[in-house]
Amino acid sequence: MNKKKSLPLLIVMIFHVLIGSCLLLSLLTPYINPTLFPLLPFLGLGFPVLVAFNFVLTIFWFFKRKNWFWGSLVIVALSLPYQRKIFSFNILTTDVPKQANSNIRLMSYNVRLFDLYNPNFKSAKATRDSIFQYFKIEKPDVLCIQEYYEQGKPSRFNTIDSINTILQNPEVHKKGIQIPSNRQTFGLATFSKLPIINRGHVQHKEAYGNNNNYCIYVDVINSKDTIRIYNVHLQSIKLETNYNMKSIKDKGTEKTKSGFKTAYRKLKKAFAIRAKQSEAVSKHIENSPYPSVVCGDFNDTPISYTYHIFENKLIDAFRNTSTGFGSTYIGLLPAGRIDYIFHSNTLSSSNFKIQEEELSDHRAISCLIY
Repeated sequence: MNKKKSLPLLIVMIFHVLIGSCLLLSLLTPYINPTLFPLLPFLGLGFPVLVAFNFVLTIFWFFKRKNWFWGSLVIVALSLPYQRKIFSFNILTTDVPKQANSNIRLMSYNVRLFDLYNPNFKSAKATRDSIFQYFKIEKPDVLCIQEYYEQGKPSRFNTIDSINTILQNPEVHKKGIQIPSNRQTFGLATFSKLPIINRGHVQHKEAYGNNNNYCIYVDVINSKDTIRIYNVHLQSIKLETNYNMKSIKDKGTEKTKSGFKTAYRKLKKAFAIRAKQSEAVSKHIENSPYPSVVCGDFNDTPISYTYHIFENKLIDAFRNTSTGFGSTYIGLLPAGRIDYIFHSNTLSSSNFKIQEEELSDHRAISCLIY
């Protein structure tokens, strides 16, 4: 009888040792470049799941074995500072102080090409128009768009005229792929109601060759102050859009394994490229002559090397002003906050907002900077 009882307990112990070790290793993710230890980013990605498992096991050991309970409790306690990166808790007011200089309403949004490739063209135009309506309601002073799309006239899918009308003919800085034959542009765009006195981009030099991810910046004048605003879109994972695990399983185990290997290689490559891009942008910010804001689609969670590169030197506006998980990615992703607004310590932020409507695979984020 004892053996029958001890076997399930032994299995739980082995499982807990494994899960507990993975959680402890995941705590190293923000500090070690993924090129040095490629497994760590995957553990960081699964951090919320690892915490949940360890928390349940902690409760289990409380009723079963006190000595295991205390060990488990220590592991969960060690992860608490990292949990605060995922779940923010703020009880302080986020109102703009009366003595603050004029503030900037900044918005960042990965619009997924305004739904251009929706096979239903009528539906695509409806989504595009809903995004424009959101711009009109929120009235950003500076709008940073990732996965921007524009086509010169004549066009069945016009974007630039509507944005110019909504933002009252803003200044604009764009960078991306241009296809002259179709008069099309794909990439990043920053629109500003404030005067732009300088503009540029951060050059990404990739060991893997060219990609379509960029970082652009503008220097804007707000009242008497100049602020540099970076608009980034870091390396995406680039998994196949038609990747369907169920269909792969139906075709056999070998293809399932092949699918996992392909996904692993792409994730590993993306983690490494993002690390290099993040370091390049961070170094550029260090040399900025003005207080800086960096926003956009970072394609990485708060438990990542990429996030730590920026959080180590800048303030995360969401954590500075809001409470909750703050998920920005619409999809199955643990800790789905991958879009951020960071700013220099000399700047302040308030009124952080995450879009409720699902008009893209990302939600727009905005806040006041002053």
